[in-house]
Amino acid sequence: MTERAVVVLEYADLVNRADVAEKLLEAWGPGSLGIVAVRGVPRWEELYSSVLKLSHRLAHLPDASLKELEHEASMFNAGWSHGKEKLGDKPDLAKGSFYFNPLSDSPGTEEDREKFPWALPKNLWPKDIPDLAPKCKDLGRSMQEVIGHLGHQVDRIMAGRVKGYNAELGKTLSNTEKCKGRLLYYFPPKEAQQPATAVSEDGWIGWHNDSGFMTGLTPDLYVDDDTGSIVENPDPNGAGLWVVDREGGAVHVRIPKDCMAVQVGECVQIVTGGELVATPHCVRGCRPSTTGGRKIARVSCPCFVDTHPAFEFRMPDGASRAEVLARGLSEKVPPLGERWEEGQTFGDFLGASFRRYYDWSISKSDTEKPQKRARSE
Repeated sequence: MTERAVVVLEYADLVNRADVAEKLLEAWGPGSLGIVAVRGVPRWEELYSSVLKLSHRLAHLPDASLKELEHEASMFNAGWSHGKEKLGDKPDLAKGSFYFNPLSDSPGTEEDREKFPWALPKNLWPKDIPDLAPKCKDLGRSMQEVIGHLGHQVDRIMAGRVKGYNAELGKTLSNTEKCKGRLLYYFPPKEAQQPATAVSEDGWIGWHNDSGFMTGLTPDLYVDDDTGSIVENPDPNGAGLWVVDREGGAVHVRIPKDCMAVQVGECVQIVTGGELVATPHCVRGCRPSTTGGRKIARVSCPCFVDTHPAFEFRMPDGASRAEVLARGLSEKVPPLGERWEEGQTFGDFLGASFRRYYDWSISKSDTEKPQKRARSE
């Protein structure tokens, strides 16, 4: 197994606007893994663990209760979603998602929700778990605050490196209402789907780049799906987050339990002229041989902090399209050049990315039979 440690920044340095350029470029620049960890976020372990521990209860609510949390009008981007997303032309049953906006129960305006129903929907909270809403909001607001600080760091670094940089990410990401938490419950892999010593290379979440601006990540949590009991990761060398390095290989990334992590998205790659680069990543399940016969689920809660969908993002005057596209090329994800056009709004770019990933998944499933397996020695 190949594993690399993530670069760690101190929360206090971000708050005090200390110079962290060297470390941030190591974490997000060309040749990096596109992920940085932040240590020292106030009450961090309490914030994320209190949310993750509720995921098993949420995922096992009665079908009628979960049905009440579905919101088709937002394309299932609010409340509960299971089997609504597609892996190619098949429903994705590997995980359940609970989507929420931690900043506002009614973000944006009615006009926004009519024009961008997937982007700024109203929240739906489960009546059966009344403490979920306040805990999710506390966690997501903390994550957005950290990402706002990182946006200010990016602005300062890019102002001295890239001619014409003017994205103002610090201000934009600190003030945005486009913030989506996603409490994820990865159901145990079906034993019949793979031999005991292997799992699908990207069976829990397929290879993808984050298409937005910045994504906050919690450490993961593993639970016994039958009992809800918290367990140690039974497959620490295999299960969890995998990232493509700049040589094209896949490396296992572990987020320290006392750290929040942040991945950089393709929109940041564009507005920085390719100085910061998004990386393909996936989530791999536990090999059945490591679980001792238990059905092990994984829980995490990413938070996607982005701009309003009408935001028109551009690369800096001093950059070229070729330079932006040359960074982060990978055969594991659809090329950025097939999805991004200069002058697009954020919403248009996401729509183009969703469509291309759908087509990509279908074409990959047709050409990769039998399915590729991943072994972690």
